[in-house]
Amino acid sequence: MKRSIEWQVATVTSVRTETPEVKTLTLALPNWMPHRPGQHYDVRLTAQDGYSAQRSYSVASEPERTGEIEITVERIGDGEVSPYLDDTAVIGDRFEVRGPIGGYFVWDNSIGGPLLLVAGGSGVVPLMAMLRHRGAAGVKNPAQLLYSARTYEQIIYGPELEMVARNDGLTVSYTLTRTQPAGWKGYARRIDDAMLKEVSAPLGRGALAYICGPTALVEVAADGLERVGLSAERIRTERFGPSGP
Repeated sequence: MKRSIEWQVATVTSVRTETPEVKTLTLALPNWMPHRPGQHYDVRLTAQDGYSAQRSYSVASEPERTGEIEITVERIGDGEVSPYLDDTAVIGDRFEVRGPIGGYFVWDNSIGGPLLLVAGGSGVVPLMAMLRHRGAAGVKNPAQLLYSARTYEQIIYGPELEMVARNDGLTVSYTLTRTQPAGWKGYARRIDDAMLKEVSAPLGRGALAYICGPTALVEVAADGLERVGLSAERIRTERFGPSGP
């Protein structure tokens, strides 16, 4: 029988700034259960007058962390939920959550690899859960991350990704589409077929690809990977938007 997912009250135990527009919140859950990397939680805020707003946020943490999850939230200027989570929420605050939800855009060590991850902006969040799980589970299959951001300052999880790349067999490639710092050695354009071919070639045609980001980026990357030789059944996509996970 399929388990019914009930609302529960989460408590904020930590708030960490990732970029000027992005924060990570650690949430303690009274009814915690392991998630699969790539799944999300619904967050519901209710005002004193009874008005409520609900949005979905991918879990950023690995399932090996018990009793809590992390969500990483990009502030949307006209949003109803993200401004509160980014600007107002502090340790001790409580609000309703429901999850984990989702079964298609997931990866864990039982699936294997090699693993190709393509992210645009905050689309890196569910992919980070996969990488954190990969490390915690001791998975040694090769992994590549191609991460597109507008500027260097908007790269989420940068220091952690560098540490993982040094110690855990992950190769990280960045492309900065608007401005680049002096001496930048990464890509400096939107994702295209040539870029996808370069980053995917070391993994071979047996790679599993997970692509997450804005719709336009996801479509370009998915179509491009097919053109450079990866079969469609080995590509999974998740589109992020202002009201998306």
